[in-house]
Amino acid sequence: MADFDLIVIGAGIVGLATARQLQKKAPQLRIAVLEKEPIPAKHQSGHNSGVIHSGIYYKPGSAKAKNCLAGIKQLTDYCDKKGIPYSRSGKVIVATEEEELPRLEELERRGLANGVKGLQMIGPERLRELEPAAAGIQALYSPYTAVIDFKEVAANLKEDIIAAGGEVFFNQQVLALHHAQEEVFVYSQDKEYKTRQMINCAGLHADRILKLSTGKKNSHRILPFRGEYYKLSPQAKKLVHGLIYPVPDPSFPFLGVHFTKMINGEVEAGPNAVFAWAREGYRKTSFNAKDCLDCMTYRGTWAMARRYWKMGLVEMWRSFSKAAFLHSLQRLVPDIRSDDIVAGGAGVRAQVINPDGTMYDDFLIEKTPRCIHVLNAPSPAATASLAIGNHLANVALKEIP
Repeated sequence: MADFDLIVIGAGIVGLATARQLQKKAPQLRIAVLEKEPIPAKHQSGHNSGVIHSGIYYKPGSAKAKNCLAGIKQLTDYCDKKGIPYSRSGKVIVATEEEELPRLEELERRGLANGVKGLQMIGPERLRELEPAAAGIQALYSPYTAVIDFKEVAANLKEDIIAAGGEVFFNQQVLALHHAQEEVFVYSQDKEYKTRQMINCAGLHADRILKLSTGKKNSHRILPFRGEYYKLSPQAKKLVHGLIYPVPDPSFPFLGVHFTKMINGEVEAGPNAVFAWAREGYRKTSFNAKDCLDCMTYRGTWAMARRYWKMGLVEMWRSFSKAAFLHSLQRLVPDIRSDDIVAGGAGVRAQVINPDGTMYDDFLIEKTPRCIHVLNAPSPAATASLAIGNHLANVALKEIP
């Protein structure tokens, strides 16, 4: 049996950042990370566009806002130290209709309240200077929004953990937990671990780890949403210089399809947001019976369907219709044509749904005896990973004598 002071479940970027922050604060502790996949950042951390968000969208005072702003500095300082490249390509949030202007002004208010650096409201002339192919009557410009490869960040965090004496175990899916008076026993398919404290950063499966810990059904449930991307062809990439986003619809909790020039020079267009029939359902045909049963037996799923069914149908149609997807993109960049976009990858977002069908709109962290559970950590969790990890480390260390 392997014996540790603290075990982190999940080698996504939040789990790895948490283990690293723990080692910095308490180098005497024996720390391990358990990951069910053979590599780090296999799921959410490795399937996003790599945007280092600036903090515009989040309610001032929320955990998202606080951790995003703190996380930007910690992340960029870490990347500067490690030589990990990132690019401050800048971002424009573009209003294409008059009715969007009040919502754009609200985003400016939030961004300024959150301390977003360099934020500017600009007109169509300045927009054309920044993004000549973009169409809009007004835009919010964030010059310091950046892009990065979060898989490279995760790989460096893993190496740091090992170099500092920690251990990272791959191919270790947690199947059971047992609480003793002063310890937690963690069982994988072929090994047994003992720890004084456990931090659950299991992403898409975090609610299941919580259930293993408590033996009870959770009041919240994670539902998976697949985001599908197209990529711009080589001849069309020149139409996008940085990041071009729409003004989000406040009645729908996703940002809408947008353009992202990634750190490798490729340009992604998307994502849409459709319900996934598997927690790791990266294809339209992906299906997992257990995941579907979890969703269908949760009353929040049906409440959400009643609340968002119209938008859900739009997203599903856009998932199967390239023409519909293209039409959404043309609102931002009219010159995009069907031949300019080719099928890209997809990611799955782990989203906590409340029993009333609303989506939990902040980071959600819960404590049970000797365990800390990160239940909701959608965007900007990657941007904020080191700040979240710092917070989790502080909470965990208070519980360890």
